[in-house]
Amino acid sequence: MSRKIVESAAELWRYPFPTPMGGSALTSVDIVVVSLGDEDGATGMGYSYVLGGGAAPVKAMASELLARFVAGQTAVSPAALWRRMAASFNRLGRGAGYLALCAVDIALWDLHARARNLPLGIAMGGEPRAMPVYGSGGLGAFISPEEAAEKAKRYAARHVKGVKIRVAGHHADLARMRAVRDALPDGVHLMADANERCDLLTAKWLARACADHGALWLEEPLPAYDYEGFAALAATSPVAIATGEHLQGAVEFEPLFAAKACALAQPDPAMMGGITEVLRLCTIAEHQGVVVAPHFNPALFVHVAAAAPAIRWLEDFPVLEALFDIPPSWNEQGEMTLPDRPGHGIAFREGVREEYLVKG
Repeated sequence: MSRKIVESAAELWRYPFPTPMGGSALTSVDIVVVSLGDEDGATGMGYSYVLGGGAAPVKAMASELLARFVAGQTAVSPAALWRRMAASFNRLGRGAGYLALCAVDIALWDLHARARNLPLGIAMGGEPRAMPVYGSGGLGAFISPEEAAEKAKRYAARHVKGVKIRVAGHHADLARMRAVRDALPDGVHLMADANERCDLLTAKWLARACADHGALWLEEPLPAYDYEGFAALAATSPVAIATGEHLQGAVEFEPLFAAKACALAQPDPAMMGGITEVLRLCTIAEHQGVVVAPHFNPALFVHVAAAAPAIRWLEDFPVLEALFDIPPSWNEQGEMTLPDRPGHGIAFREGVREEYLVKG
């Protein structure tokens, strides 16, 4: 079923958020969109993103990868093409190259699955698996306990399995955690995300506070590359430690795994260079006994989860979803299931490209 890829393009879109978003109060996201087509008419779409903007070099690198490795080439295994492209960064470093590689990799997998008329999760060698969803949108580190509790109740009414709040390592976190915990019904987990705001001393205090409030995990209490700090924290923490959304490639998770420094790995597809490397990380994590809870993108990761048993949670944190023609959803059991559409099934709404395309 090998076919030649005859169409390939990369574009840069810039999407301003209606309101500031996330723990860093971001106001926009740059999206790099790659489209592919083969000689038999099958198509594939992939995307990457830079939160906060600055993705012009990523778009340029995506165009370079398409020209060097994809355009006019036979559509072999996406994993094989991923290895060829990743090897070209030997003297460049992962950096922006991996963010560009993500968009190309997702497009190649979408093309691979659509050419076979299969959902991506099945084409990746998986089987349908219902995945629990937790919500984390709108629960900033500096909102009041009352506002946090109200937003948590709204999520609980949508049947999520968990709610994640932002924390800052301040005493104000305690009232917010308590309010959210008390607002959640039985069976819905509380999680906490510090967005790298703590030093080791504060992280140890915050870990104890999270445990006292029954949190399932404490996410990113330390800077991403503070491997020794994570190891020291995990050795005494009464709550599970999660991290990884800023790490690039399985190689950057290895020190955490070797030191037993995290219980949950949280790969971001853009930072990881796409889903091929996420799959590899999941295999390693499964061997190490580490749970994988990917960084947002649930409509994409429900497919990866079909092929990767280490993935146990999906995150609802709407970043690009307002632009999708079919936003991700889950059932009354708080679980997302594999869609039956060919490929990853993600498409942008009519008019989105025209509105947000960066020209020139």
